[in-house]
Amino acid sequence: MGEGSTTDTLDPSIVTGNYMNALQYSLRNQLTEIDGNGHLAPELAESWEPSPKADRWVFKLRKGVEFHNGKSLDANDVVASINYHRGKSSKSGVKAVVDPITDIKADGKDRVVFTLAAGNADLPYLLTEVHLLILPAKDGDIDWQTGIGTGGYALKSFSPGVRADLIRNPNYWKADKAHFDRVQLLTIADTVARTNALTSGAVHLINRPDLRAIELLKRVSGVRVEEVKGAGFYSASMRTDMDPFNNNHIRLAIKYSLDRKAALQTVLQGHGYEGNDTPIGPTYRYFAADVPQRTYDPEKAKYHLKQAGLSKLNVSLSAADAAFAGAVDAAQIFKQKAAAAGIDIDVVREPNDGYWENVWMKKPWCMSYWSGRPTEDMILTMALAKGGPWSETFWDNPRFNELLIHARGELDDKKRKTMYGEIQHIVADDGGLVVPMFNNYVFAMSNKLAHGPISSAYDLDGTKFAERWWFA
Repeated sequence: MGEGSTTDTLDPSIVTGNYMNALQYSLRNQLTEIDGNGHLAPELAESWEPSPKADRWVFKLRKGVEFHNGKSLDANDVVASINYHRGKSSKSGVKAVVDPITDIKADGKDRVVFTLAAGNADLPYLLTEVHLLILPAKDGDIDWQTGIGTGGYALKSFSPGVRADLIRNPNYWKADKAHFDRVQLLTIADTVARTNALTSGAVHLINRPDLRAIELLKRVSGVRVEEVKGAGFYSASMRTDMDPFNNNHIRLAIKYSLDRKAALQTVLQGHGYEGNDTPIGPTYRYFAADVPQRTYDPEKAKYHLKQAGLSKLNVSLSAADAAFAGAVDAAQIFKQKAAAAGIDIDVVREPNDGYWENVWMKKPWCMSYWSGRPTEDMILTMALAKGGPWSETFWDNPRFNELLIHARGELDDKKRKTMYGEIQHIVADDGGLVVPMFNNYVFAMSNKLAHGPISSAYDLDGTKFAERWWFA
């Protein structure tokens, strides 16, 4: 895989990147999951039931599920696993997602009761978030250091940023999954080296191939390329709490100065579609098609610079291919096109290793990447909610914050759609999130591999390829 860092950890609260998604999903399970058809499905929970106002949920657990160490799954494991992300001291990437949970308790060994501050019709979907893995508990604490889980594979060794070796769990509770005797996950950041590993037969599967060489790759004997339209997007995130991005006219000037079409064709070779400065694309249920598509317009960019009291602007944009393949190229395109608006962008090429720890959410303006999420509330809460651990733009819009809470608890579908529509207009016109493009998931594999329907929840079948795929 093209991701992986020496700072990677098995801690479920700080899972970042598809490499760690794949490793975590190989080792561990959740209460619910998104299946290959994109539908919500039971996993460790066999059923769930909401109260009439959806502010209290009861989940019934499967019986007979064991962790890799032989411990039987029970409700206390679920309570401790969810609580790990809650509380004032939590640094979890999903703290904002679980904060509305006011109480979670075991009701016997096989039932878990969630109490929410307000109704949330999406709770079973939210529990599919990759951070919310169920781990073994002892005295209210979880054991995440050993890699023990209930998943289809057990951890044999893990060298962060290099490789992980897994062996099949012989007692896996999903009898029709986890078909491989062993799995090796490798970090190969260099695109050419990753492609050579596939074409030489050293690996069976790669993600993020060089999109400029797709047609050549398709001609290689024994190799095939597959593609899935998803909700993942590339972004250039401005910290709205830092100068000059604390001025919305500056933010709008930059948004109008960027040529999305040029970036889409150069970086993605057309394997995606234009973004519109919100994380909600057309694959989402409540996508607002009436938000005007923002286009490259140097004159409008100049207008907003003038409104900010400027005729020219000098800013730095941090980029590395660790953010996404082609991030540096995209930044260079933005630099070239923004010059016509009087905006001079200094592209700062950052080191790949440690990018997410040392640059993302640290520098005023930097390239970023988000996988899609099953619901609008989940991606909006994680990426934009005030005070969220991963609210990368540090944005605080009172109307957005208010609407996000109300939409989460609204059970009337028409009212929900109206609320999410207004939210998307606010984000596009006021937010610090620049979304130039949504990417398709493109990956290449040996013809020896076979699979069923492919999920678009994340890259590589929701990063559950190790569990779902098999040798033909």
